[in-house]
This record gives sequence, structure tokens and C-alpha cells, in this order.
Amino acid sequence: MERVLVESAGGVRTVTLNRPEKRNAMDAQMLAELSAAFADAPPESERVTVIRANGPVFCAGLDLKERGEGGPIRGASPIEGVLHAIELYPLPVVAVVQGDAIAGGNELALHCDIVVASTAARFGMSLAQIGLAPSWFLAKKLLEVGGPVAAREILLLGDPIPAERMHALGLIARLAPPEGLETAATTVIDRLAANAPLSLRAMKALLVREMAFRDGIPHADVDALVDAARTSNDAREGMAARLEKRAPRFTGA
Repeated sequence: MERVLVESAGGVRTVTLNRPEKRNAMDAQMLAELSAAFADAPPESERVTVIRANGPVFCAGLDLKERGEGGPIRGASPIEGVLHAIELYPLPVVAVVQGDAIAGGNELALHCDIVVASTAARFGMSLAQIGLAPSWFLAKKLLEVGGPVAAREILLLGDPIPAERMHALGLIARLAPPEGLETAATTVIDRLAANAPLSLRAMKALLVREMAFRDGIPHADVDALVDAARTSNDAREGMAARLEKRAPRFTGA
């Protein structure tokens, strides 16, 4: 079964996460299909791309079961290539978030240019609760879109944050009740599709380039700390506890 569905109509390309039975958790197949969806330059007919998800959950992040079976991850997270492709995509990308967007799902939404979310949705980075830490690339996005206060709340606490709070923090552009989500999303998508495509391309490139300065900050020592967390006994315990739906027993090792 396809993990990602892609369709185009009226200048709008829709990319839909299609693993609802697993809360749209991103396994290797879904990441490969998402990457393929953003690998090529957009056709002339395209004006905007929309990322949606089937089922009640937008995306629960990376598939912890698959990740645990593959052993600890050092260096770049498997999701980074996909997020980078979305961030650099020449046209606007809109995330329509109907339900929870956690960890990698949170990053997927925030790497889009505009987020339209339901008040039923929650966002968050629960990595601290399972013994992991985000890479430089992933943490950088939280600072870009929310600033240091929001980034600290999201990363250090690790609790799911209601969409209303995310909107107040400035990380979500539009908020709507569940029954009004499609209307709110259509308003944004139609506005983008009607705007001048050359202007949109120029503005997207401008915004991405002006925020790229953080990539040049030395961070090898920070990467080492992140790798130490990812390969720790606490990380193994945290992921096992999350899958077994119990409280983790962290030892700091």
C-alpha cells in the first residue's frame, strides 16, 4: 500500500500521508515516498502544494518500532532530507493539520510555509521524554518559527501543546474549529494559488536564504551531545517504554 498519495488539480498539488492505522508514523517507505514527492522541480501548472494526512492523527513522528529495530542513529536523522526538500521547495507548501503532530510530525508541519490547524490538534516534541534529542537542523527550525521562548517550552518540557497555544506562540498561521478547518485551509490555498507565481518563488527563496545563517555556526560539540543521547541506555529504555505504554526508568546513562 502506498504510504503517500499525490494528486493535482487546479494548480494545487496535494500530498497525503496514508498510514492512518499507524497514526501516520513515518517508516522508511513513507520517508522515501515523501522524498520522491518533493524531489523534482514543480511543473509550470503548479502554484501551491498541500500536505495533509488521512485519519484522525496528522503524524506521530518516526516509527519507533522500526527505529528501535534499526539500532541507534548517529548524525543526521532520517527525516532531515525530507524536511530539507520541503523547506527548499520553490513554491509555497501548506500543512493542513487535523490532529496531533508530534516529534517528526511537528517538524513536518513546521517545515511547511504556512500551517492551518484544527483546534483539536496538538503539537509537540516528546524527545526528552524518551531519552532522545533533536539534531541541529531540527532544533533550528523551532527557533526560526517560534523563537527561543517557544523552542524551550516545546523541547525541554516535551508535553503536547494545544493548537491554540501554538497559535498564540506564532507557530501556526491559521486556526479553526474542526468543522471549519477545510474552509480555513481552502481560503489560504486559493489565495496562494491566485498570487503571482514568480513573486511567490522569489519570496520563498528570499525567506529560506535569509534564515540560512544558523547553518554556518560551529556545532560539532552539540552534535556529539545529541549522538550521546541517541545512543544511550536511556534512549533504548525510553523508546521501549513508549511502545509498551509505561513510564520510563531513566538512569542518566
